[in-house]
Amino acid sequence: MIPDAPPWPSLQHAAAHCWALRDPAAKVAATRAVSAAYREGSLAPACEPRWPTPPDVREVGRPERPQRVPPRMLAARGLGTPEGRAAFLHAIAHIEFNAINLAWDAVLRFPGMPQRYYADWVSCADDEARHFALLAERLADFGCAYGDFDAHDGLWEMAEKTAGDCLDRMALVPRVLEARGLDVTPAMIDRLTRLGDPATVAILEVILREEIAHVAAGTRWFHHLCAQRGLVPQPTFLALLERHARDVLRGPFNREARRQAGFDDAEMDALLRLDGGAPAA
Repeated sequence: MIPDAPPWPSLQHAAAHCWALRDPAAKVAATRAVSAAYREGSLAPACEPRWPTPPDVREVGRPERPQRVPPRMLAARGLGTPEGRAAFLHAIAHIEFNAINLAWDAVLRFPGMPQRYYADWVSCADDEARHFALLAERLADFGCAYGDFDAHDGLWEMAEKTAGDCLDRMALVPRVLEARGLDVTPAMIDRLTRLGDPATVAILEVILREEIAHVAAGTRWFHHLCAQRGLVPQPTFLALLERHARDVLRGPFNREARRQAGFDDAEMDALLRLDGGAPAA
């Protein structure tokens, strides 16, 4: 049984608590507190014999709302209206809420990794919680809250597919789904700047800057696991992409941000070929 309050026996016990919380505000608060405790040195990763049993990935803690629907069922709304702006903020908040759970899942589900691995994903969880809080506050400016719009479940569906292998998780969640944010966010920033929304632009600039480090963490640990298993990273990544995520690959790609996140030129060229030659930004 995972304790529901500190002191935690280990970082993984605390991660399991954060992962299981359903209320977004409680999850954010617990995430910030556990991350701070880890930075201060009062929480350490569990040794493998004392590792808590990872829960079923399908039972992750999240509220009943938003209702999760297929992407094709999400209403298209323009950014030029208050409702459209609120729907956009809600979609980004949904991604960040899932990203909190994904970071804790990476801490909890995969024993035997170096200590820096756990430090990376604790830091990511803290960043994602802060991003979610910023977006929730901005949503409130439009009279809305998280759960007021429908959302799709693509990020967590990939978490379920990759729950059995850390290499697959590092390849397909940070380096595919989260990297998508590196590609699309600059255009959103430009459009919102033209629409005169500096408050939302400032939040997106923070998210874009910090998400580069999150994708880079995925690259670092994907390469680590490839080296450990005697695999060549680029063909391994492309094979996983073709098998599990071909339908989410589309350009244009933010070549500079992806380079900062660990994608080399050969890998970017391979992505372009898979996408049919769409230009990289």
